[in-house]
Amino acid sequence: MTATASPQTETLHSDAMGLDLRADSEVLSQLLNSQQMALKSMSSALPEIAAAAELLVKSIRNGGRLHYAAAGSSALMGLADGAELPGTFGLTADRIAIHMAGGVPLNGNMPGHTEDNDSAALAAAETVKPQDVVIAISASGSTPYPMAFAQAARDHDAAIIGIANNADAPLFALADVAIHLKTPPEVIAGSTRLGAATAQKVALNMMSTLTGIRLGHVFDGMMVNLVADNEKLRGRAIGIVTQITGTTEMTAQDCLQKANGAVKPAVLLAAGAASIQQANTIIEQANGDLRVALRQL
Repeated sequence: MTATASPQTETLHSDAMGLDLRADSEVLSQLLNSQQMALKSMSSALPEIAAAAELLVKSIRNGGRLHYAAAGSSALMGLADGAELPGTFGLTADRIAIHMAGGVPLNGNMPGHTEDNDSAALAAAETVKPQDVVIAISASGSTPYPMAFAQAARDHDAAIIGIANNADAPLFALADVAIHLKTPPEVIAGSTRLGAATAQKVALNMMSTLTGIRLGHVFDGMMVNLVADNEKLRGRAIGIVTQITGTTEMTAQDCLQKANGAVKPAVLLAAGAASIQQANTIIEQANGDLRVALRQL
């Protein structure tokens, strides 16, 4: 009987022999190096990450939702990315859905068997609509939960983005955009919460950030689609309005108050819009792009 090769995520790292016998500084140095190598491996995936962002932009503009589907560490990476999108880019929370095998843990209990529960994935995928995008994440690329979710979502005519760390991952066959993160073997074989998860987190961050930029929610590196609903964000919003328009802090604060804390219309008010109604109309005509709106004003 011929032995089959282990997937990359299960292969023993060439420098792992005697790892537990080394000094603390050596172990930490090896762990840091493995994280750095995981990030270096991502360069080849940039075209696919850009293509994935294009799907997200199209979905959001068409009123669709973003569904993150995964298990274990991969699901935690999806949760970390998706839960930040409303605060960073002003997407409403109902546009983001997190589907984690077994549910998002409320404590440290994250059982492994739930990743095999494809029936739960099929039930969760019933909420997917044709205008939606599914981001299915699996280090191995064969985890039953995201595989079943992606297949069901594909049957609903939704677009699928597949992210995996193994070449020839079965997940890629279901994906409209396949993102292969060519991370090296883990220092602790199979512990994909290490390099594989780091690469997933960064890939998701880049993909969603590029999406926010292309939606017009970033202006010169500033988050202009945020709604200032706490003291920190109110201070940030005042700084954004003053930076873009050159107005005083007092005027920026007044414009933000008229705009109920929304930065984009506040910028237009500070730049000369006659009313909040005119500001919002111009933003809508500019498809939410503040730079285009300022040119129209």
